[in-house]
Amino acid sequence: MSLKNLKQKKTFKILTNVFVLILVPFIIWMLFFDDNSYLVHQKFNREIKDLENTISFYKSKIEEDKATIKKLEDSLQLERFAREKYLMKKENEDIYIIEFDTIKD
Repeated sequence: MSLKNLKQKKTFKILTNVFVLILVPFIIWMLFFDDNSYLVHQKFNREIKDLENTISFYKSKIEEDKATIKKLEDSLQLERFAREKYLMKKENEDIYIIEFDTIKD
């Protein structure tokens, strides 16, 4: 194949076009090497998704805590909560904690 035949081929004409010669390296640079590359954007999108999941988790925990606080406005519920959660007791009262072994032999 001679150079003349090679120059007549359509693919050679497209690949040697000035716009293609400039555009291809530019696209490669922007996709992989630039500070604002596609890969960096994908990493940031993953971080945003993780942070949004964290936000929704903490919002649900806040709602649960608000419901617990509302319940604890009643003195009987407050006493029950203190006994169950912090193992508090009244004066002259004994508390026995019974734990069951869940391991089967």
